[in-house]
Amino acid sequence: MGAGHAHALYVHRTSVLHRLPAQCKIAAVVLFVLVVVSTPPRAYAAFGAYAALLLAVVLAARLSPLLVLRRMVVEVPFLVFALLLPVVTGGERVDVLGLSLSESGLLGAFNILAKGSLGVAASVVLASTTTIRDLLHGLERLHLPRQLVLIASFMVRYADVLAAEMARMRVARESRGFTATGLRAWPVLSKSLGALFLRSYERGERVHLAMRSRGFNGTMPVLRRTPTRASQWATAFVLPAAAGVVALSAALA
Repeated sequence: MGAGHAHALYVHRTSVLHRLPAQCKIAAVVLFVLVVVSTPPRAYAAFGAYAALLLAVVLAARLSPLLVLRRMVVEVPFLVFALLLPVVTGGERVDVLGLSLSESGLLGAFNILAKGSLGVAASVVLASTTTIRDLLHGLERLHLPRQLVLIASFMVRYADVLAAEMARMRVARESRGFTATGLRAWPVLSKSLGALFLRSYERGERVHLAMRSRGFNGTMPVLRRTPTRASQWATAFVLPAAAGVVALSAALA
């Protein structure tokens, strides 16, 4: 449990973004997303400028733009929903490639696509340049409620343990000739899910007792607490500050 816990999204590089404290990057991403969300949907040039700023950040972090795009597939369900808006929304209609689409639906779809994609891209960059341990430490330094940080910490630490438990249960089912096909498999799968819940609960009780016996008082020990310099905050806030200038220019135009 004392390892660095570098998750699958983390990319080992040596860059300015990798060296920044996690709390600075988290605050910068949150401010950037707030600026993007508050931008009027018809400010098309502003969204292009936001994308250019994010691309500059990706290059500064020495990440591949294609890598970031591949990791943005998590927003595909939202993209499908956005593409349906021009079809199902009422109001004035316009012809696009022979299709009668809603003008307000097109604007709403663009709004979801632009703001959602920019937010996901910023989150991907944050996850690619920050380890799990540093993220949790950064949330704690930003004074997120301690209980939430502890829950997130244990969830991350034991996600692999639960995944391994599920894999062993799957092997046990298949070794007994079980194949998950059709509705008849649902009762078996539901019982497996219940067994996994009970095993997880019991494991949590054992871990809690073990930690209490070792003097756990509700706070995880911090291995390092390096003070954050003003220059690091200034570097991290370059992105939201530039985005704010773009948003202000779009509002005054």
